[in-house]
Order: sequence, then C-alpha cells, then structure tokens
Amino acid sequence: MAAPTGIDWEWATRTGGALSKQQRRSLAVATARTLPAMLTNRVRLALGRRGRGSLEFAGLRLPDSELAVAAETEARESLSAPVLEHSIRTYYFGRVLADLDGATYDDELAYVCSLLHDLQLEHPTPGRCFAVSGGERAAALALGAGAPPERADAIGAAIGAHITPGVADDLGDPGGFVSAGASVDVLGTRLAEIDQDWVVELLRRHPRQDFERRVIAAFRAEAKAVPEGRIRWLNRVGFVQMVRMAPFAD
Repeated sequence: MAAPTGIDWEWATRTGGALSKQQRRSLAVATARTLPAMLTNRVRLALGRRGRGSLEFAGLRLPDSELAVAAETEARESLSAPVLEHSIRTYYFGRVLADLDGATYDDELAYVCSLLHDLQLEHPTPGRCFAVSGGERAAALALGAGAPPERADAIGAAIGAHITPGVADDLGDPGGFVSAGASVDVLGTRLAEIDQDWVVELLRRHPRQDFERRVIAAFRAEAKAVPEGRIRWLNRVGFVQMVRMAPFAD
C-alpha cells in the first residue's frame, strides 16, 4: 500500500501540508487498512511471541560520506537528546524491518533521512507541517553538503512523507524506511517481529529519555500550529492514545 494519491512532496511544499476533505477521507482508508496488522502485533506481544529480527552491532559500519557526516552534525547540534536518540533508533529499526522484508534500500539516504526526519518536530511553524519544513531544511543541508539536486529532493520528499499512513509498507523507499522505523519507536508497530534481547540492547545504547512525553507534547503543539495538517488529523483519530499504549517503558 502506498501513500494516498496526491499527498506527495509537490503537494506538501505547495500547501505546507494542509489537507483537503478528500485527502482526509483517503487517510482514513489508509489508516483503517493498517489496523489488522497492528492488532496482530499487539496480540503477539501480549503472548510473548517475538520474532528474530535483529542487527549485529559489532563491526557495523554506518554511512560515512560527506552528506552522512553533515547530517550527523546537524542532528547532534539541532535535536534535543530524546529526539536525537529516537532518530538513531529509527534507522536501526528501519534496517531490521528492511532485512525482514527483503527490501533493497539506499543506505546513505536511509541514514540521512532517519537522522533528520524530526528536525522541526519540537519547533512548529504556524501553517506549515513540521515534516514539510523539516524536509525543506534537510534538502537545503544536503545541497550544501554537495548532494545533487535530485538526491536532495529525495531527502526532502522522504521526510515530508514519513507521517503519511501507508508509506511504511515500502521500505525500499526512503520515506517508507523512515516511516516504518519511526513507527516501531513511537507506536510499537511491528515490534513483535523483532528479537526482544536485541531491542533491550538497542535501548541500552540509545535510551528513550522520556521520549513518550516529549513526542506527545510536540504532537499537540504541532496540531495547534497546523490545524489542517496530518498531525492534527492523526491526533483526532487517536494517535496520542496509541503513543501512550506503545509497549516501551520510558
């Protein structure tokens, strides 16, 4: 399942992320389609039936291109500690799920987009979705690091798309990679497919640091700043409650 038609980077930059009535209906359909898998995930977690998804930390090489280093620097200088750790966990969770799905992905793009996807999360802009303004900021950073325009645009589009229901189904797409990885960390989506001991080790290396409280506060502030945006719509259909139900101890 892909993102609903018309909710793309062109729309995002043109409107700032303001949804039409038709787009809200499309999001409702896309969200409804995710519910059976989410229920199955919760049942498996309750029964202790965990998968074997994991990633070997020892000897793992992260992207180290000029663009990747620029993204790391920006993330460490701009993000609060809880959001920085979330961004790093997003990358690791995304890699595990991509391996489970057999998805082929661009590791540099996946890494950069994961690190920068929440650049504006805690800094809402009135009338402009944080994913859109964050995507634009990340694209500008990529250009400054020497990335070609089409690659910078791909980064912006991925970050702009990561909060749209439906995109997480395709982990070969940078937006889908980020959306899937972030959804594990924010909502516990697909957590049952991942080895429990590996998750414990990931959280030891990159602790949550009261992330749940920070993200709920950020979503509420975003909804006020962008009343026609996706976060406001998601909050109205129970997103904050789903964050509270995530199976993590902050």
